Amino acid sequence: MASFKEMKKNRMANLESLSKQVEKLAEKPSYEDERIWKLERDKSGNGYAVIRFLPAAVNEDVPWVRIWTHGFKGPGGWYIENSLTTLGKDDPVSKANTALWNSGIDSDKNIARERRRKLNYYSNIYVVEDSMNPDNEGKVFLFRYGKKIFEKITGVMNPEFQDETPLNPFDFWEGANFKIKMRQVDGFPNYDKSEFTDVCPLDKDEKKMEEVWSQQYPLNEIIEEKNFKQYAELEARFNTVIARKDYSDGTSEFVGTIEESTDDPVASGEKTDDTLDYFKKLAEQE
Repeated sequence: MASFKEMKKNRMANLESLSKQVEKLAEKPSYEDERIWKLERDKSGNGYAVIRFLPAAVNEDVPWVRIWTHGFKGPGGWYIENSLTTLGKDDPVSKANTALWNSGIDSDKNIARERRRKLNYYSNIYVVEDSMNPDNEGKVFLFRYGKKIFEKITGVMNPEFQDETPLNPFDFWEGANFKIKMRQVDGFPNYDKSEFTDVCPLDKDEKKMEEVWSQQYPLNEIIEEKNFKQYAELEARFNTVIARKDYSDGTSEFVGTIEESTDDPVASGEKTDDTLDYFKKLAEQE
């Protein structure tokens, strides 16, 4: 423990240290997961890169995991949460959506559509070319993508025509690079022009491939139960977002208006630096 004299002597240094701590408090917190690679767009909103889907990681059998999420805004703010249906469990939003859909009322069905689940996939990738961020090239990342790109993957694994040879895009030796070509169509990202190249090894040097394989991230951890909130907590958040107040007698009441919502979408649960984009184009593939 420093003496009183030392404290007095070093008080200017202490002031500088405290000032730095104050600056840190003023900084905007970052929720960016540096493991996840994102396709950066140019000024026109288009994007291009070349990646390689990697085989299953150590002690895992499948080179992807899938996760259901909900993302929507209500009178009480934003709801951005992983869906318990990913784990084969009941989820309060899915339960509410089922009731709305089964009501037979068109307006209820529209609400259910707005709150519907979104499907995302995660895979390990090797970045071959990324002109917008050259530092990413030659590195391993996690890649979150939607059903459109997954359809591209299954399309080459199970080709539609007899003259096409099945391809395992996750194979180091007889796989293929994937050219991501993203365009803006009607205000939304479109990946229709994305395609796999001809068959080629990831690298001529097997030691390099082994090194890449060892750098992969465990996928099963993404869908571990610890990454999902409990039903009661999700239900409470859902009731807040849709501005429903529950009473002990089992009745409920809707309160508030859209204009009254001041909730911060990031604080409400989503760890992302671009919440608006998340809602409009979740996973950027749907």
